[in-house]
Amino acid sequence: MTHLLNLLAAIALLVWGTHLVRTGILRVFGSKLRQVLAASMGNRFTAALSGLGVTALVQSSTATALITASFVGRGLIALPAALAVMLGADIGTSVMAVVFSFDLSWLSPLCIFIGVTLFILRQGSQTGDVGRVLIGLGLMLLALQLVSQSTAVLTRNPAVQLMLASLTSDRMLEILVGATLAVLAYSSLAVVLLTATLALQVVGVDVALGLVLGANLGSGLLAVLTTARTNRATRQVPLGNLLFKLMGVAIAPWLIPFWLQLVQPHVPDPAALTVLFHLSFNLMVGLFFIGLTRPVAGWVEKLLPLKGAGTALNRPNHLDPSALATPSLAISCAAREALHQADVVETMLRGVMTVIKTNDLQLAQDLRKMDDTVDGLYSAIKYYLTKISRQQLNEVEGRRWTDIISFTINMEQIGDTVERVLLDIEDKKIRKGREFSEAGMTEICAMHARLLDNLRLGMSVFLDGNVRDAQRLLEEKVRFREMEREYASSHLERLSEQSRQSMESSSLHIDLISDLKRINSHICSIAYPILDSAGVLAPSRLRESRLQGLETPPDRH
Repeated sequence: MTHLLNLLAAIALLVWGTHLVRTGILRVFGSKLRQVLAASMGNRFTAALSGLGVTALVQSSTATALITASFVGRGLIALPAALAVMLGADIGTSVMAVVFSFDLSWLSPLCIFIGVTLFILRQGSQTGDVGRVLIGLGLMLLALQLVSQSTAVLTRNPAVQLMLASLTSDRMLEILVGATLAVLAYSSLAVVLLTATLALQVVGVDVALGLVLGANLGSGLLAVLTTARTNRATRQVPLGNLLFKLMGVAIAPWLIPFWLQLVQPHVPDPAALTVLFHLSFNLMVGLFFIGLTRPVAGWVEKLLPLKGAGTALNRPNHLDPSALATPSLAISCAAREALHQADVVETMLRGVMTVIKTNDLQLAQDLRKMDDTVDGLYSAIKYYLTKISRQQLNEVEGRRWTDIISFTINMEQIGDTVERVLLDIEDKKIRKGREFSEAGMTEICAMHARLLDNLRLGMSVFLDGNVRDAQRLLEEKVRFREMEREYASSHLERLSEQSRQSMESSSLHIDLISDLKRINSHICSIAYPILDSAGVLAPSRLRESRLQGLETPPDRH
């Protein structure tokens, strides 16, 4: 039992080391790797080569699949080119399996020592992430050594020898087991390296080759499962890659006997034979199917037709899961989605004036439903940001993280306020057939136009962080407050003159200009973190912004 636990612990260490290398590489070179992939889409061969190189560094074809799928999901590259990248990515991970099959155990203590030193001394920096990669490499090499030692002890046990002697090759079962292990380990590389070690001491070569086929199939299935909740355009790349793997796994068993006759006399070592088969399989799939990327893309598009799903207004379009391993990129994705949320809010706000002028009840109801979209985007952005490792953010990125949270909260609260305004207009104006006076309508139009200008300025401040624009935005809060007081006084004067329209719409008029002022306050709050970071925010303003964040707008209904 002790030796079995040692084996399981060594396998877990191998998986963990692979994870450390993958996340470390993405944090250090994530943006550059994306640029390499994006720049190599001129033809299918350069795309495949870029996929090979990126995956050799990242040591995960799944990570490359997620990056490439995000490009397709945003319409940056065509699907056939993305499928060519994935054919190269599978070759890249098999090349790394061959590299790790050599006896590199002497590197393990050196990598771990240097890696831990760099990680501790420069934690949170790129140097610290390089240390993370070295730690992962050291742990992988150590884990392979421990797996070999544990299996050697286990195979000397008489009961284990009897059990192994009774095993016969069942190709379908081997493929199923290999695929399951790859999904559970989140790494086909780790499973192939483990299989190579087991082939040397535990299972026969024939069984090991079946497990390798399953590991390849499992890596394709893993990417499909990982992107299952994204938009259809993003899901097309993993599905196309899985189709390639399915066709390859269907063909490979018939070719295994011929491959063994050709290679086994020259490579008697079972472990080396296993990793060479992994490389040969992916080379075969790449060479056979590199010319079929367009037909396979056509099949994928029939299986997963877009139907406009990728551009739906009410769905997050920019929250790229593959960017989470690179915090700076993930922050940018969240910022873009926050601007998407602001666009929806602007659409609602623009529609308010149309409803007031036309008494369009259906439009009012449609606009109110858009608040659900705003709330959904807020939840999606917040959840996405919580998945970003705060320890990996530098000071500037940490402030940006806070700015995005603050911005999305303000947009969500503006959406709630606009929804209440529309409900008031429905109940107090449209259904009762009332109209604002000409002077009152002029005032509301002026406030509404000013509000839209401030919203656009607030979005610009959030995007660029310009201190001068932030100061202008904060000044607008005072001007808007003065405008609200002036128009409230004018309305009271009209009431004293016994204006029938003013008297009928009085309650709605006062509530409306008050709500517009509240919306403007949320917009102006965008300026506070920008000015605070620049050190030009007065202490009283800072206290005011903090208090405002704790306020809950009164619910009049």
